[in-house]
Amino acid sequence: MFVKRITSDSLIIGAPAKVNLFLQVLRRRPDGYHDLNSLFQAVSLFDRLTFTLSDSPDVTIVSSRQDIGPVEHNLVTKTWKLLQSRLGIKQGINVNLEKNIPVGGGLGGGSADAAATLIAANLLLNLQLTEFHLADIGAHIGSDVPFFFTAGQAIAQGRGELLTETDFPTDYWIVLVTPNLQISTAESYASLKMTLTEPKNPFKLTVCRTAGELFAQLALSGNDFEGEHRKRYPVLTRIAESLTRSGASVVRMSGSGATMFGLFETAPECDNGLIDGEPDWQVQVVRPVQLSRC
Repeated sequence: MFVKRITSDSLIIGAPAKVNLFLQVLRRRPDGYHDLNSLFQAVSLFDRLTFTLSDSPDVTIVSSRQDIGPVEHNLVTKTWKLLQSRLGIKQGINVNLEKNIPVGGGLGGGSADAAATLIAANLLLNLQLTEFHLADIGAHIGSDVPFFFTAGQAIAQGRGELLTETDFPTDYWIVLVTPNLQISTAESYASLKMTLTEPKNPFKLTVCRTAGELFAQLALSGNDFEGEHRKRYPVLTRIAESLTRSGASVVRMSGSGATMFGLFETAPECDNGLIDGEPDWQVQVVRPVQLSRC
């Protein structure tokens, strides 16, 4: 997270996207959730949120994007309401949301915005909550919210909230390609048709000294949602083929989709209009980033 204080009651936070460099669904649990094994990496694509305290208890969100959904369903609102309920906060918050992370793209944008809201509340209201406490509250909003309180790279297990920070190479480029398609997380899990079974063996990365070594190991893994989604949504295969033709060393879907990404050891010569894609694909070149502690 990147924070810029404007006044005593207003600040700006840059909330990053993340990709799942691999993703396994290990088993369905008796409580209805699923155990995961994934490598999360924060990347240089940011939502920009301007928070201003309000004497009214309400949450307002202004955004130029129409696809963020009703205010009451937004994770920013749910996070602030949870804080009000838990901590007795009387103030509300006005939020200007510059939404750059594709909605429903499997890039964790909603969770990043929720984490930004926790940081904003902590700073603007001088709550003096530790990162551990903020992450713990965030886990009640979404399983991957706690990731945004790490340094930006971690193995995620459990529902995604059990994090082990890692130090794999980050000197490479990532091309994100998001089609005009939203895939719900619930649909993704339903497509797996998993029953209560013994867990699969988790994939493990060993020591990687270079991006090339990391890519070679990642090529042995995958994303468990990708196979079924490619059958249902052929556009995902067209994107994968396009990224491969552009020279990507590893091509994969992030999260439960619909963003596909390619990993490149050197700066790719592809951008909007250069990748042989379709007019409604969003193409963004990003890099892994380290997150500052807030």
